Parts: sequence; C-alpha cells; structure tokens
Amino acid sequence: MRKLKVLTVASAGALALTGCSFLTGSSGSDGGGGSTEAAGEGQCEPGSISVAMIRTANDPGTISAENVAERVAERTDGALDMQIFPDSQLGDMNDAYAGVASGEIDVYYETISTYSTLAGAEAFTALTVPFLWDSYEQFKAVLDSEDFAQLFDEAAEATGVRVVEASGDNEPRALTANKPVVTPEDMRGLRIRIADAPIPQAFAVAVGAQPQVIALSDLYFSLRQGVVDAQETGSIAVVNNSIYEVQDYYMPTDYIRDVRAWYFNDDLWTGMCNEYRTILQEEMERAGEEVTEATRAEIDKAMDVIGENMTIVDVDIDAFREALEGEFDQFDGDMWPEGTLDMVTELAAEHADAS
Repeated sequence: MRKLKVLTVASAGALALTGCSFLTGSSGSDGGGGSTEAAGEGQCEPGSISVAMIRTANDPGTISAENVAERVAERTDGALDMQIFPDSQLGDMNDAYAGVASGEIDVYYETISTYSTLAGAEAFTALTVPFLWDSYEQFKAVLDSEDFAQLFDEAAEATGVRVVEASGDNEPRALTANKPVVTPEDMRGLRIRIADAPIPQAFAVAVGAQPQVIALSDLYFSLRQGVVDAQETGSIAVVNNSIYEVQDYYMPTDYIRDVRAWYFNDDLWTGMCNEYRTILQEEMERAGEEVTEATRAEIDKAMDVIGENMTIVDVDIDAFREALEGEFDQFDGDMWPEGTLDMVTELAAEHADAS
C-alpha cells in the first residue's frame, strides 16, 4: 500500500516548478480546452503528478485515488508517479482550483458540482437543480453525452481546468425533520438548516420553508435546542453527525445528486502523450466504479442505523417536482448560460432509462 503524501514547505515549493514537458516530450499544447485529437504525439517521459484533495484520508475517493496512483505506477513501470495530497494539504477548494488553473497543482479530485465556482464553467450550476436526477446512472449518462462533451471543452478553454473523467457516485442529499414530510405542503413554515447556496435556498423558499444557514459543526446542538426543525444532509452525514439522536423522521428525497470528477490543468492534459492519457483515463474510470461501490456500501450501513433509530418516510417526489416546476427558470441567463437548464432537463429525460 502506498503511503499518503504529507506536504512540507519544501514540497509545496516544488509543486510550483512542475510542468507538463516531462509527460509530452514536447513544449506542450497550444493552450485552450478544445479538441485534443492532435495532442499527445510526443514521447512519454517520466515524471510526477500532484493530486489535490480536500477530503480525509479514509474517504472512498481518497482510497480510490491511491489505488489509481498504484495502478498507474505499475502500468508505466514507475515512470508516472501520482502524488495524492488529501485533507486540504494543498489548500481549500478555491486554492486547489487556482493551483490547477495556473499549473502549480496538476490535478484536483472532487465533485462535478464544484466546477461551477470557476468563471467560465457556470453552466455546471444547472446540474444542482433539485429533483433533476432519478439516479447516479442517469446523471452519468448525461455527463457522458456528446452535448456535455462540448460543454466540457468550452469550460476547459475558458478556465484552464479540464474535466477528464466524471464518474463515481456521491451521497445524495436527503431531509430529516421533527415531523414527517410527504409533500411540499408539509414543509411550510419548517425552519430548515440548508446549504449556503442560491439553489438550495431557492428550493426551501419555493416550498414555504424558512431556510437558515448553520455550520455543520453546530447543527447537532441547533436541532437539539430547537433552533431549527429540519436539515438536509445525506444518510452518511446523518449517522456521522448523530442527527438520528435529535431528529425523528428521515425523508430519502435524494433531491440533489453529485458525481466525482478529476480536474486536470488543461495544458498538462492536452499536451500529455497518448499512452499516459489512455492509462489515466482507464484507471480513473475504474476508480469511479470503486467509489460508487464503496459509497453505496456506506449508505447501506447508514440506512441500517437510520432504520433502527428513525422513521423512514415515503416521500411524494412527483408532488415536489410539480411544485417546483419552472421555479429555477429565474436563474436562466444569470447563474448559468441561457438555455442550459432546458438542455439538461431534456437530456435527463432522454436518459431516464439509465436509472
């Protein structure tokens, strides 16, 4: 088993010196994030790739990233060394994205929803609209579609950060409360701790709830003391934060989903030799399968605990979708390019059978 990297001052300085020529045998790409068909024709040279992560060492994604590093090293006879830095060793999300865009960090491994924080990737905000996805499989099928290949290229060109692989299920967000919630009407007047983001906030307001922003570290006591009546994390978070001790009802709404994604410096990726790109793509795709399996195993364990301590409510998902129809059109042309949500909604319907 490879050891996770511990960042020192010396190694942090070394990251700023990394370039992509060791992988290409050439001066790199022509920049931009368009088609990469003409790239990768140089000789593969040995080198290392730094991978920034904000998640802990025992997160399924971190474990899978280490597996990728081991397999890549094996398949390249040690020529390609992926160095995994979990626990925000290379900084928080904003630091990681800035580092990848500038080339000081080679790769960031997180979720697809975070891409929209970059100017030029706003289209990906539309992926977080509540009740858009029936399953991870449907979500991934849309991300794998030709329409999204174009969006990925456009975002890479605009940001300097390219999504090379988007796969791996992430814990969907659910709802817990001190009363059962079956329909949108049951949320009226409900004081709910919700993510500090426009889309979840708009969802809460649209169904008549009273959204409040509370730090996750304060959530348990806020629920216990009655500061809020409900909250909307997933099953694993409910168990890890002992929410089942202070809430009676669990609603498996799965109302917002996410997918893990590998973000590469675009010049690095487009200039990389074909052999290395193929190996990396294959192993990152395999990592997505590993993350999905591990995440679902964790969800199953969490649901066992929830089932023993809470009442699981059968939610009328169709009623929520009907109540929210057209609600997020207000963000069209503002939070994402005009027409993006319509396109995503149509693609979701086309790939409904993937569920």
